[in-house]
Amino acid sequence: MSEAFNVADIFGEDVFNDSVMQERLPKKVYRDLKKTIEEGKELDLATADVIAHEMKEWAIEKGATHYTHWFQPLTGVTAEKHDSFISAPLESGKVLMTFSGKELIKGEPDASSFPSGGLRATFEARGYTAWDCTSPAFVRHDAAGATLCIPTAFCSYTGEALDQKTPLLRSMEAINEQSIRLLRLFGNTTSKKVTPSVGPEQEYFLVDAEKFHQRKDLIYAGRTLFGAMPPKGQELDDHYFGTIRQRIAGFMKDVNKELWKVGVSAKTQHNEVAPAQHELAPIYAQANVAVDHNHLVMQTLKRVACQHGMKCLLHEKPFAGVNGSGKHNNWSLTTDDGRNLLDPGKTPHENIQFLLVLTCILKAVDTHADLLRESAADPGNDHRLGANEAPPAIISIFLGEQLEDVMEQLIVTGEATHSIKGGRLETGVRTLPDLAKDATDRNRTSPFAFTGNKFEFRMVGSRDSIAGPNVVLNTIVAEAFSEACDVLESADDFSMAVHDLIKKYAAEHQRIIFNGNGYSDEWIAEAERRGLPNIKSMVEAIPALTTDKAVAMFEKFKVFTQTELESRAEIKYENYAKAINIEARTMIDMASKQFIPAVIRYTKSLADTVIAVKAAGADAAVQSEALEEVSKLLADTKKANVRLAELVEEAAAMEEGEKQARFYHFDVVPAMEALRAPVDKLEMIVDKEAWPMPSYGDLIFEV
Repeated sequence: MSEAFNVADIFGEDVFNDSVMQERLPKKVYRDLKKTIEEGKELDLATADVIAHEMKEWAIEKGATHYTHWFQPLTGVTAEKHDSFISAPLESGKVLMTFSGKELIKGEPDASSFPSGGLRATFEARGYTAWDCTSPAFVRHDAAGATLCIPTAFCSYTGEALDQKTPLLRSMEAINEQSIRLLRLFGNTTSKKVTPSVGPEQEYFLVDAEKFHQRKDLIYAGRTLFGAMPPKGQELDDHYFGTIRQRIAGFMKDVNKELWKVGVSAKTQHNEVAPAQHELAPIYAQANVAVDHNHLVMQTLKRVACQHGMKCLLHEKPFAGVNGSGKHNNWSLTTDDGRNLLDPGKTPHENIQFLLVLTCILKAVDTHADLLRESAADPGNDHRLGANEAPPAIISIFLGEQLEDVMEQLIVTGEATHSIKGGRLETGVRTLPDLAKDATDRNRTSPFAFTGNKFEFRMVGSRDSIAGPNVVLNTIVAEAFSEACDVLESADDFSMAVHDLIKKYAAEHQRIIFNGNGYSDEWIAEAERRGLPNIKSMVEAIPALTTDKAVAMFEKFKVFTQTELESRAEIKYENYAKAINIEARTMIDMASKQFIPAVIRYTKSLADTVIAVKAAGADAAVQSEALEEVSKLLADTKKANVRLAELVEEAAAMEEGEKQARFYHFDVVPAMEALRAPVDKLEMIVDKEAWPMPSYGDLIFEV
């Protein structure tokens, strides 16, 4: 029998959340902390000392011996330095367990070895972590014991953001300020704060750990660099939402339990489209908390998989020939008194505030489509975006029939007089009830889709932080709100001005609306006719960070400085080059030390067989033909391997930066594909017993 537990009893038990703070903190300290969380009021050191003491006592009761400032440098993963609570030994030889307000508020990890894009020289080591009190501290239990984790931002000694969280918090302040301006224009005097809410859907693969460790490509690159498709893939659609196998179900149960303890509201779990692929989705949280929680989700998936004898693959495309993994970023704007700015209501054509919000978003996405595309750029995502599986590389917005009809009314006549209704869906079975039918279908091919009361940005890669995409979303919409408010605040007739502005934005940015099949060749041609950018790779997307319009916008809202943007572009070029370099060198290593020797041995056995058959006076045509085919593919493999090695050495001699990254993309990547092609053909011919590693069939069907 599996262990039984009540979710309500364990949820958040390892989180220093509001209820814990109310219980343990003096009332004045609690009130001051709440003002800091809700209003940004500065926290004095005396108050921080009290909070730190109570946080430490609570963590020790949970078994914690160490604390860490848990931050998100520009490496794509989280970082932490652990310090114990012990103080200097007393004369008695004993130690006290201490934790001060200063230690809570500020940490000082070495910043010299984290990516900075030239912001910091190697010898300039100082960097600071700053407590993000809006994201609760938690105790993490693992092989190291129990550790108090304090979510923090990370910046350099000179003040530049060296992390994902700092610009995210800045962008949240920007969207809050501009949203409040807009609400005040519509007579809302009660809402005090507007927060972006985010719900990221996490896709992942699970493979057997023993088989994982037999493949260098999975170990070093996180994806298979070679591999032929098995006879069956995902074409029967039988894995999607299928019955969850017991081994996987046990894993999911433990993942949920671990996440619930640290306050992550894991809600949905199911099998995804590809064999061995699954999904986990939480309930919405405010953007910075959602980012922290998603990192916890990814870390927990990996840790628990190991405990179950499996490995969790978060790469966007771990297997060719089947669907890769994304992370749909569901984004909305919510007031502190519970109003969703993206809720159209029952009659969207009459909801003027919603229509202004909607058309501002159309404007934002159309104006900064390149920047939004860049926010989802990742070496792994190059295998998905525009590859007939994930959303296309072209940014467009799906509104659905109801809202598209409202937009057309506004554009054509200048006035929207009606909204399409949902109606009823008749099942045709007397014992089943008829269902309420939404006014709008969904579109899985759209990269940015309206889904009732939120937008779903479907481009984000499965292993990426969702901070970057939400920084962009928050800031581009803040800019659109700001420009709209500038017009409306100076208008003599508000009603007429808002009416004209909605029509203007709808007309000027209707090209971004597309409700059709985003995978079709016809859409690529249509998008080009409309003038929409089609940015096909990460290296082609990165320049969007440093355009004049991007720099002007980010600096206006104090989200990034030009220097910070330039540093991030440099980091992304370097990261791309390094990722492809690792993959290419792994391929060379595997081909040289595993595939070529294995095939040489196989050809020798084939040659011996041909000789033996001929000696027996029998027809050896089949064996000879197989030997000839394998030998030719072996020669092709050797030639492609030599060429790839030459290109890698040429790339390594280049100076780091855009030129090197583009060389890796346009020269090295095709050479990698040229090496993979003959090896994958060999896998289909060579005796399975002679093949040096587990096949796709072994990996995705035998979990």
